[in-house]
Amino acid sequence: MFLVFVLLTLIFLIFTLLPIQRSTVWWIRGLDFPRLQIFIAITILVGVEILLLDFSTISAWLLVLTGLFCAAYQAWWIIPYIRVFPKEVKSTKIDDPLRRIKIIIANVLTSNRNSSNLIEQVRQNKPDILVTLESDCWWQSQLDVLEDDYPYTVKCPLDNLYGMHVYSRFPLMNTEIEYLVEDDRPSIHALVMMPSGHKVRAHFLHPAPPSPTENLKSSERDAELIIVAKSVAESKIPIIVTGDLNDVAWSETTRLFRKISGLLDPRIGRGMFNTFHAEYWFLRWPLDHIFHSHHFTLQQIRRLKKFGSDHFALLTELVVETDVNDDNDLKPDADDLAWAQAKARKHHVSKYDVPEPEKLMTRN
Repeated sequence: MFLVFVLLTLIFLIFTLLPIQRSTVWWIRGLDFPRLQIFIAITILVGVEILLLDFSTISAWLLVLTGLFCAAYQAWWIIPYIRVFPKEVKSTKIDDPLRRIKIIIANVLTSNRNSSNLIEQVRQNKPDILVTLESDCWWQSQLDVLEDDYPYTVKCPLDNLYGMHVYSRFPLMNTEIEYLVEDDRPSIHALVMMPSGHKVRAHFLHPAPPSPTENLKSSERDAELIIVAKSVAESKIPIIVTGDLNDVAWSETTRLFRKISGLLDPRIGRGMFNTFHAEYWFLRWPLDHIFHSHHFTLQQIRRLKKFGSDHFALLTELVVETDVNDDNDLKPDADDLAWAQAKARKHHVSKYDVPEPEKLMTRN
């Protein structure tokens, strides 16, 4: 039994220490994802060790202390996403429907044919903007029934799991479809014209994940997030960045994105809102994200019910106010900036590759 405890503790120690290095290899970066599951497993292991080990030996103490170290380290990453943590984004206190923007982001799963379930959720929740990912021509033909209510659209159907569609009640100006890092991975960029008169800069992203079937390293995903972060950091108007980022909210790369962009995460202090995997409750983490500038307060954020995809849809309703939130507490240091620059340079991309729709409007 003692040897079993040693082996399990060693495995969890490796799982804890490997992601600390900045390797972009897929199987190392994949350990960023299940931090909650690893924390729970380590906690159970330590509890069993406390019950069964003989603490008259130093080796028993070393095993338990090692397990506690691993559990504490994993908890440090995920604790901002539990409800006892202070909220980063304030809840709204105003009741002005003209200032509200409600967004549903849904990775539909290309092979999923339950389009009616998603359309029903859209009609029930009445978002102002629907963003779909992995949507191909078949999904476009199904979703086009929404165009009476959502007359402003951007369509990029693809059959490679990276199609993307935007359906909006609000006018979309200066829309652009860009392939920022990879030639077959699109992103959509637009200026959203709200009924209140506010102009919101929006970026809809879906970079590829690090995995043995996609990219063997995370560098492509990381580069896309970094150049978008650098671009929006210089904008003064309200900003929303949303999509399936194929990264978890607590990863070091996402933290780097937030440090550089200055954007806020409405989930902090409210919950994880795990959107993947819809079929396996024990293997879930937050892959679908929404980040925004300090111009917004939060009306609601919630995960919607299953609709046949391997993702749940995420609904977020924001309210435009004026400088109601402080910037986030994450600030980049010189090492962060150098790391970010190296990620972008590796793929020969920069913030200048990212559309700035508010500047296009000024020039027009």
